[in-house]
Amino acid sequence: MNRRVLSILVDNTSGVLSRVAGLFSRRGYNIDSLTVGVTADPRYSRMTVVVNGDELILDQITKQLAKLIDVIDIKVLEESESVSRELILVKVRADAQNRQSIIAVADIFRAKIVDVAIDSLIIELTGNQSKLDAFINLLEGYEILELARTGITGLSRGTKDVKYL
Repeated sequence: MNRRVLSILVDNTSGVLSRVAGLFSRRGYNIDSLTVGVTADPRYSRMTVVVNGDELILDQITKQLAKLIDVIDIKVLEESESVSRELILVKVRADAQNRQSIIAVADIFRAKIVDVAIDSLIIELTGNQSKLDAFINLLEGYEILELARTGITGLSRGTKDVKYL
C-alpha cells in the first residue's frame, strides 16, 4: 500500500466537499485524512486529502478528481518536496502529583499548554505525524481524557507549479 497526499485547489462553493467525498465513496476508496480551508482568495478552498492504495488506484483517484468541474488544480505532495503538518489537542488527567511530569513531556515536544483545570490539562501540538504519534505514545502512562486531530494539511515547497489565480 502506498500513501499519497493530494493538495486540491477547488472552487469555494457549496457542495464541493460532498462531490469530492462522493467520488471516493462511490468507488469504495477510503479517505485517511481530509482538511479543507479557504485560501488567500476567498473564491477558492484548498483540500488536503490523504489516501492509501496501490499505484493504479492512486492514479485513478487523481484522474477522477481532475474531471470534477470544481477542481482547479491537483498536486501530489511528495514528502521531500513539501511541508505537511497536523495539529492535535489532548486533554490529559492531571492532578497535583503528575502535573509537572506531563508539562515536562509537553516541553520536550515544544507543545503548548492551552488550558489548565483542577484535574486536567489541554495540550496543543503541531508537527508531522510521527512527532504527534511519539508524543501520544509518551502520554500513554497518563490518562488521556480526550484527543482531537485535525488531519494533515500541506503545501509544496518553492514557487514551482504554483497556480496563480
